[in-house]
Amino acid sequence: MSKIDWVVLIVTLSAIIIYGVYKSRTTKNLDGYFLSNRDMPWYLVLLSIMGTQASAITFLSAPGQAYTDGMRFVQYYFGLPLAMIVICIVFVPVFNRLKVYTAYEFLENRFDLKTRTLTSFLFQISRGLSTGISIYAPSLILSSILGWNIYYTNIIMGGMLIIYTVTGGARAVAHTQKLQLVIVIAGMVIAGYMVVHLMPANVNFFDALHIGGKSGKMNIITTGNTANGFDWKDKYNIWSGVIGGFFLALSYFGTDQSQVGRYLTAQNNRQSKLGLLLNGIVKVPMQFLILMLGVLVFSFYQFNKAPIHFNETQIERAKTTSYKSELQNIEKQYAQVAPDDNVQKTKIKNEYSAVISEALPGEDVNDTNFIFIRFVIDYLPKGLVGLLIAIIFLAAWGSIAASLNALASCSVVDIHKKFFKKELTQKEDYGISKFYTFCWGIFCILVAEFASNLGNSLIETVNILGSLFYGVILGIFLVAFWCKPIKANALFVASVIAEIFVIIIYKADVISFLWLNVIGALLVIIIGYLMEIFIKTGKKKQENSFG
Repeated sequence: MSKIDWVVLIVTLSAIIIYGVYKSRTTKNLDGYFLSNRDMPWYLVLLSIMGTQASAITFLSAPGQAYTDGMRFVQYYFGLPLAMIVICIVFVPVFNRLKVYTAYEFLENRFDLKTRTLTSFLFQISRGLSTGISIYAPSLILSSILGWNIYYTNIIMGGMLIIYTVTGGARAVAHTQKLQLVIVIAGMVIAGYMVVHLMPANVNFFDALHIGGKSGKMNIITTGNTANGFDWKDKYNIWSGVIGGFFLALSYFGTDQSQVGRYLTAQNNRQSKLGLLLNGIVKVPMQFLILMLGVLVFSFYQFNKAPIHFNETQIERAKTTSYKSELQNIEKQYAQVAPDDNVQKTKIKNEYSAVISEALPGEDVNDTNFIFIRFVIDYLPKGLVGLLIAIIFLAAWGSIAASLNALASCSVVDIHKKFFKKELTQKEDYGISKFYTFCWGIFCILVAEFASNLGNSLIETVNILGSLFYGVILGIFLVAFWCKPIKANALFVASVIAEIFVIIIYKADVISFLWLNVIGALLVIIIGYLMEIFIKTGKKKQENSFG
C-alpha cells in the first residue's frame, strides 16, 4: 500500500475508536455495559442489528462467493423478512416484558435452570467459533497485503479488538456501528463504480451484468431441481432459502444473544420492532448489491487477465520451495490464454493450485476469500485502497465487538451469577463483565488460529457453523412459546439428542446445511413430545407398582 493509503486507513480507524470511547461514557453496571441503559432509538437499533450481521466476512467473502458461484447465495436471505415479522409478534414482547439481560433467562422462567444453561452454552459455543472466524477475516487481509505471518496477525487483530470492546460496552458498539455502516455502504458503492469505470469505454454497467449472466453468474433464482428430482445437497436454491433461511433467521435474530442484545437496548417494544422490521426490508437488497459487486469483478476480468491465483502471499511462499520452476512454467502457459477463455483458465488455475498444495502441504489453497481484496489492491487508485481496507476492518470491529459483548453477557448472567457468585455489587458486575469479555476475546483468537484450514469461503463457513446449533436452539424456544405439554426434563433430553442427530446428519453430508436449521427445530419438538409421553408413562407404571 502507498503512504496515502496508510494515512487514510489509520485516520479512519482512529476516528472510529475515539468516537466509540467518547460515546461509551455509560453507567458502570450491567444495564449500561450490556444494554446501554435500554435507551436506544429505533434507527440505532437498526444500524446495530445490521452492523452485527454484516461482518468483514460479508464484504470480504461475498463478492468472491458470487465470482465463483454466482448470485444464488442471495436466496439464503429470502426467509429473513418473514422471520422478522414472527420475531416482532412473538419474541420481542416477551423479552421486553421480562426485562431480561439475555434471551435465555426466559427459559428458566418457563422450564428450569438446566434448560437455560444448556441453551446458553450452545449459543456460546456457536457464537464463539463464528467470532473467531470473523477475527480471521481482517487478519487475512493484513497478512496478504503485508506478507505478515497469519498467526501473529490474528493475535494483533484480536488484541486490538479486545481493547476496543472491553473499553466500550454496548453503547460504544451501537454508536460506532452507526458510522461504520455509513462508511461501509459508501465505500462499496464507490468500489462498484470503479469496477465499471475501469472496463473498456464501450462497456457499461448493464453490459457488465450481461457478460456475467452469459457465464451463469446471474443465477439469482434456482430451484434445486435436477434430472433425478430435487437435489437436497444443493446449498442455495429458492426452497432452502425461503424455508431453511426462515428457520435460520428466526433462530439468529430471535435467540442469538448477539442480535437479541441489540434490540434489548431499545427504549421500548415499538423501537425494537421498528428496527427489526426495517432490517428485514433492507438486508436482502443490501446483500444483493454486495454479491453483484462480485459479478462485476468477474466481468472486469473478462477484459483483463485475472491472477492465476488470488492469494499472492501464498504464491510467494510456494516459490521458495523446490516447486518454483514448475509454478513458473504453468504461469507461462496461463499468460498465453485469452482473458475470456474461462474453460482453459479454470483448467490451468486448478493445476496451479494443485502444485501450490503440494508445495505447501496442509494449507488451504482455496483463494475465494482473496478475490475482491486482490482486485482492490491491484486496480483501485491510491487513497481508495486504504478506505476499502478500512471498511473491512470497521465491519469486522462492529460485528466482533457485538459478539464479544453478547458472549460476555451470557457468561456473566447465565453462568457466573447462577453458579459462582449470585450477589455482586454494581462495581463487581462491571469488573467481571470486562473480565469475561477479555476471556472470550482470547478464545476467539485461538479459534482464528485454526480458521485458515476450513476450506470453504468464510461467509459459507460461518453459516454452516451457525446451522449446526441454531435449529436446536430455535426448537427449544418454539417449545417454550407453543408446546405447553412438554416439560423441562423431556425438553432437555430432546435437545441433547437432537443436537447429536444434527451433527451426525451434517457429517453424513446427505443434505444442504440450511436444512439443518429446520431439522434441528423439528427434532426438538418431536422428540420432546415423545420423551414427555415416555416420562409420564414411566411415572404411571411406578405409581401403579406402589399402588
